Amino acid sequence: MFFVDLPFVISETQNSKNKYFFLDFFRSKVLQSLVKNRLKMKHIALFIFFLFIGIQSNAQFESNSKFKPIPPANMGVPINKTKPKEPEPEPSFAPEMPSIKAPNVFNSTSIIPKQPQTSTYQIGKEKSNFSMSTENDFANPGDRYVAGMEKDLNKSLRAEGLKEGRGELVKRNIDFGQIKTKSKYFIIKLRDFGAIDGDLVKVSSNSKVIVAQLFLESAFREVKIMLDPGFNKMDFEALNIGTLGGNTAEIKIYDDQNILMANDYWDNLATGFKASILVIKEE
Repeated sequence: MFFVDLPFVISETQNSKNKYFFLDFFRSKVLQSLVKNRLKMKHIALFIFFLFIGIQSNAQFESNSKFKPIPPANMGVPINKTKPKEPEPEPSFAPEMPSIKAPNVFNSTSIIPKQPQTSTYQIGKEKSNFSMSTENDFANPGDRYVAGMEKDLNKSLRAEGLKEGRGELVKRNIDFGQIKTKSKYFIIKLRDFGAIDGDLVKVSSNSKVIVAQLFLESAFREVKIMLDPGFNKMDFEALNIGTLGGNTAEIKIYDDQNILMANDYWDNLATGFKASILVIKEE
């Protein structure tokens, strides 16, 4: 009876959606078969074991299945694949603004770009390139500073006594003051403290000519003057002006003990003018 009813049970379990209902139903059928046929427990246990394995494998197969969607059928309606047209931009009524461009530092040192002549946004006026002086494109830009540098250099050299200049000539006599002494004579040393340019000097004492024409060099030249009791006026007259400027000279006066009594100079003295010193010889 058990084997006759088994196909019917299996067919019913395949159409059943509720597996728990199948188990209950199967258990009831097994119990009925056990009572009717009195089969051995060993055969029943083996049958139940294989039945449970089949149910479990069927459940795993159903749980691993994936859903596959079915694409819709083409009903003959054409599909429009063209892109929609973009809306045209509306006209702008904003005022015209000048374009801003980054300056090219390799072509110009100005950070403000040049505006065209017709631009209404230009600020200021462009510097005119008009010049009355002729310029050479290949001239050295430093040449314009040479004249000024030479002028400053000449001024410094004249101040240090290294060069003479044709500035304004001194057209007056120069007084070196007076000296009191008991010396019998004075040694006068004269030299040109500037550039050697042919300066000539006449040396006299109390209107008596000691040296009619003394050529001034870079080294000192000595002149000995005997002193009369009382006043001795010594004159040093510029006989000319040198080729580089006025008459220039440095003078040193020593007594008979070789003691320096005076040290002075004249610069850019005009022709015919004198530098004088009064020596008073005491008894």
